[in-house]
Amino acid sequence: MESRLKLLNATKYVGVILLTMGIAIFLYGSFVSDYKPVMGIGIGTVMGAVFIFLMGMFLVASEEMVTNCKQGKKILP
Repeated sequence: MESRLKLLNATKYVGVILLTMGIAIFLYGSFVSDYKPVMGIGIGTVMGAVFIFLMGMFLVASEEMVTNCKQGKKILP
C-alpha cells in the first residue's frame, strides 16, 4: 500500500509542477513575448503534465488490480 501512495504522490507533485510551468510559459508567450511559438511550448508542457498524471494513475490502478487478483479477491465492475 505504501508503494502505491509513494507513486501517487510523486505523480501528483510532478504533474502539478509541470502544469504550473506550462501555464506560466503559455501566459508568457501570449502576453509578454512577441515570439508566438512559446505558446506552443506552453501548451505542450500542459499536455505532457496531464499525460504524466494519467499514466501514473493508470499504473497505480493496475497495480491495485494485480495485487487483488493475486490475493484471490473477486473484483466486479
